[in-house]
Amino acid sequence: MSAEPSPPTELSVLLAVAHEALDAVAPHVRNRQISSVSAKGDRDMLTDLDILVERTVRTHLQKATPQLGFYGEEEGQQGEGDAMWVLDPIDGTANFVHGIPLVGISLALLRDAQPVLGIVDLPILRQRYWAAEGLGAFRDDNPIAAAPVRELTDAIVSVGDYAYGPGAASRNDAAFAVHRALAANVQRVRMLGSAAVDLIWVADGTLAASVTLSNNDWDMAAGVAIAREAGAVITDIHGTPHTTQSGTTIAAAPALSEDLLAVLADASVAHAGSTAC
Repeated sequence: MSAEPSPPTELSVLLAVAHEALDAVAPHVRNRQISSVSAKGDRDMLTDLDILVERTVRTHLQKATPQLGFYGEEEGQQGEGDAMWVLDPIDGTANFVHGIPLVGISLALLRDAQPVLGIVDLPILRQRYWAAEGLGAFRDDNPIAAAPVRELTDAIVSVGDYAYGPGAASRNDAAFAVHRALAANVQRVRMLGSAAVDLIWVADGTLAASVTLSNNDWDMAAGVAIAREAGAVITDIHGTPHTTQSGTTIAAAPALSEDLLAVLADASVAHAGSTAC
């Protein structure tokens, strides 16, 4: 007599719910069904699809998991709970509007202010990255792991977007310092325009590391969950383990983390980064 299958864990059940929510909205983004684009502050954009995706995902999750709270980038928090869903409906909106395919729908579950589950769907590229604590990290159905690269001179490193809006000029001083420090020490530097893509590409080894001088939950939480489960080291710019309260987000292949942080510290980026976010 064969053994009965193990019952699904709570996280695996919630992961299935999250997949269903993104299944409902990914085709809209893939087809770029944009009806309107409006300004959201200085040089920032909001499309009608940002709102559609957020409301559709929120409705699905509130029906399936009414015990959990929800926070969306565009319309804020609804509901309370010990755990909360966090959504960026379109991460990389500028890419999206201009037809650059590096665009993600980023959904995470936070528990005790830590991401324990994350999904990043890349609708235009037809790829989905996902992970849950203790369950592994995957691209579609294939396990992924951080890069085995051991030397910064062999590393491609992404950096977050430049700041915009009030105070952008002073905050970008830190970003310029990042570029100078990395350009002198790594193989190549890239700016992809999506924090979620930065992190999931660290997770699957496409990138050796990413440096982001910010830490908005909706931008970072899903990618952090995936990269961490894939074996990447996630810290702030001072080398402290990353939390939702961190001011910066540094993700790196395990063998590179210390060397990368040293390069940033030597360039005084760590001090600049403390005022950049």
